[in-house]
Amino acid sequence: MQKVPFITKSKVEEIVKEYPTPFHIYDEKGIRENAKAVKEAFSWNPGFREYFAVKATPNPYLMQILAEYGCGADCSSMTELMLSKAIGLSGEQIMFSSNDTPAEEYTYANEMGAIINLDDITHIDFCEEACGGKLPETMSCRYNPGGVFRMSNGIMDNPGDSKYGMTPEQMVQAYKILMDKGVKHFGIHAFLASNTVTNEYYPVLAGQLFELAVKLKEETGADIRFINLSGGVGIPYRPEEEPNDIYVIGKGVKEAYEKILTLAGMGDVAIYTEMGRFMMGPYGGLVTKAIHEKHIHKEYVGVDACAVNLMRPAMYGAYHHITVLGKEDASCDHQYDVAGSLCENNDKFAIDRMLPEIEMGDYLFIHDTGAHGFSMGYNYNGKLRSAEILLKEDGSAELIRRAETPKDYFATFDGLNVYGKLDI
Repeated sequence: MQKVPFITKSKVEEIVKEYPTPFHIYDEKGIRENAKAVKEAFSWNPGFREYFAVKATPNPYLMQILAEYGCGADCSSMTELMLSKAIGLSGEQIMFSSNDTPAEEYTYANEMGAIINLDDITHIDFCEEACGGKLPETMSCRYNPGGVFRMSNGIMDNPGDSKYGMTPEQMVQAYKILMDKGVKHFGIHAFLASNTVTNEYYPVLAGQLFELAVKLKEETGADIRFINLSGGVGIPYRPEEEPNDIYVIGKGVKEAYEKILTLAGMGDVAIYTEMGRFMMGPYGGLVTKAIHEKHIHKEYVGVDACAVNLMRPAMYGAYHHITVLGKEDASCDHQYDVAGSLCENNDKFAIDRMLPEIEMGDYLFIHDTGAHGFSMGYNYNGKLRSAEILLKEDGSAELIRRAETPKDYFATFDGLNVYGKLDI
């Protein structure tokens, strides 16, 4: 599959007159089309809801677009809860899936009426106290089967080495404890593999959770209202990868649902998802400009973005495809390391990447940064976070988050003697 940028060189040249590089840019048309497809793929389940994983792209403009298609918010911190509330989400539109959770965050989530998804059995009493001595009527528990999660197509992950969730035995015990404490309605949540590029993952996971739901119903008598498949549905970062088909995925989950839940008399259970990467990843890109070249033991191109703008390549060795705008049809006959300016040698967007010849001033489009791109930014070396821009359906560009300034960076020194001496 050829990766084609959703923005042209001429459009970037127009944008940089007002908003200089680097910046993250998002494709409104693509986001809307994808959100519509997800909704349609699970329309067979009347209670279906996608809870967008806020950690992937915590921008209210983008969250509001998704909310138009019925999406809620999957939150994992106080500030994510606050952001979701600010865009008008409330109650069961918000799922609070946290771990090692501070008491004040449980308190806030409960006051909002959010669904609390407990990560551990030891959190039950802790959460109850944080909620003023009374747990909400609806709660969820996160499941960890242990061992190694394997699929026939080679996908595997290691839940047994994961810090998240409860063992099968703890799930039964937790449901019983929660019922004794007055909880009336329940959910099940699990996340067993990350960034799967296969249509099989959700149906396989769903089958395991549906069987667990039947077991929990039989052993505890709990009223199970929803099953949350969480995230894990990935995107094709590499051009040779085939993208997931959300319609095929939805059909596969439906088949498992009918085979297991409907047959067990549980055909009214709602299906929830918490996709971040799939919902937003392909519809964002990092635009950066080539500003230096270096010819030593290797050929380097230095750009004005760095790992603080996109951490994944430095942190994981993750692949992100790169297009040199205006040279989409040129031969990729030059080998480069594409590097940023941090004082760390892993600050590279690409290593030994074959690209067209890059000239100073060329704009590079780094693909698939719409999830876990801007959101993982940081301020090492005193670097400042970039702007975020929305490429609207009508072709116009809207600033949806301004770039940080030195004043933002130094704001937390307010009140200290040094603050008044800064030239800002």
